[in-house]
Amino acid sequence: MAHQPRNFDLKGLDGISDNQISQHRDILYAGYVNKLNEIEERLKTVDISKANQVFSDLRALKADETFALNGVVLHELYFENLGGKAARPKGKLADLIAKAFGSYDKWAENFKACGMAARGWVILGLCLYDGTLHNYCLDTHNFNFPANTVPLLVLDVYEHAYVIDYGVKRPPYIDAFMKNIAWNAAECRLEGVDMAMVAKSAAS
Repeated sequence: MAHQPRNFDLKGLDGISDNQISQHRDILYAGYVNKLNEIEERLKTVDISKANQVFSDLRALKADETFALNGVVLHELYFENLGGKAARPKGKLADLIAKAFGSYDKWAENFKACGMAARGWVILGLCLYDGTLHNYCLDTHNFNFPANTVPLLVLDVYEHAYVIDYGVKRPPYIDAFMKNIAWNAAECRLEGVDMAMVAKSAAS
């Protein structure tokens, strides 16, 4: 069954216009969904007997499969963690941030700096290898993506995420993102993680 774009009803954000969101969601994100469907269909009939590491249709499709898939998933996580009014996370997520970064303010400073350093995405992720939160910088959807990590908070820093509102000025967009974080989405993602298993893995 073909993938369908999800509906994210995001209106009236503080510093991120409805027009910016609608073009990002309805054109760019939906385009990734369509291309993922196309790639998956072509993989059903690709000639695997001609597989080659220099060039082959299989190699090209498999490389673009991860680009399109992550383009879909990361955008869904991004839209999902927008639209909140809570200034700071609560509970277990707040505790893990304080443990990993020293305080929320130090985390936020680091996260925003990563937003300036990354070319594509910033992810606050729970690394299952060491049981610790990290801010990761991705240059594209499928480059620098950390293995065995649960994305808890996702920030899109491609220019398409802010060019309508801010031109090429990224700092005010990052500030606007920080004001609109739906921390409940990040907290729910963390709730789905078996922390006992994470601790056991990190200790082994």
